[in-house]
Amino acid sequence: MRALPPFSKMAPAEGAGYRRGMMAASRLELNLVRLLCRCEAMAAEKRDPDEWRLEKYVGALEDMLQALKAQASKPASEVINEYSRKVDFLKGMLQAEKLTSASEKALANQFLAPGRVPTTARERVPATKTVHLQSRARYTSEMRSELLGTDSAGEPQLDVRKRTGVTGPRPGDEKQSAAELDLVLQRHQNLQEKLAEEMLGLARSLKTNTLAAQSVIKKDNQTLSHSLKMADQNLEKLKTESERLEQHTQKSVNWLLWAMLIIVCFIFISMILFIRIMPKLK
Repeated sequence: MRALPPFSKMAPAEGAGYRRGMMAASRLELNLVRLLCRCEAMAAEKRDPDEWRLEKYVGALEDMLQALKAQASKPASEVINEYSRKVDFLKGMLQAEKLTSASEKALANQFLAPGRVPTTARERVPATKTVHLQSRARYTSEMRSELLGTDSAGEPQLDVRKRTGVTGPRPGDEKQSAAELDLVLQRHQNLQEKLAEEMLGLARSLKTNTLAAQSVIKKDNQTLSHSLKMADQNLEKLKTESERLEQHTQKSVNWLLWAMLIIVCFIFISMILFIRIMPKLK
């Protein structure tokens, strides 16, 4: 039985998570690793245009990977992410091979992301990275052949002879074409580097704006929380003062009522005494 990939170049946390997954590896994961190794070996070999097995194998890898993600005892997330990275690379490589021109293939190949760690213990460099470099060199050679009008063996094609009007290419024309090709490739590379720098700058600007917006929203939330707290405190104080005012009002009304009663009683008694004491007018 083949051992699971060591993933020796992972970070300590990733390596610890993978060791836990390796101890409890399922049969599905073992089959996935075997098929993945087979696909990487086939991708590194020179294949016929009519070769169909690799595409079927990659489709089976996707199904197995989805089934592995759905398992209850699935491996660590770092291991599953590495599997997904390699499967996506193989799938993208097959899609790039179906393109018509070499320039499109080279451009699609640049956006592929190979695996970061070896699949087996015998590999010192990830196989997907080796395949990536091989395909990049092959597509660059095809682009050079298309621009120079030569086939894969380096022999000039007939349309070049027709354009030059001679039986074979001139050495000076070959040197000039090679220089022009190098210049075009250099311009493309400079343009790609410039675009990458612009995208990096936009990403940094977006990150800065996002952090600034996050800080503003955090401050607003703190201000809102403080305002709500103060409103609750003011409401409690208002209730307390309202109760005190009501009690004070009730006390004032009681004293006024008793005072009025006393005054009325005093006036009544005074009138009775006044009537009794004073003689009647004749």
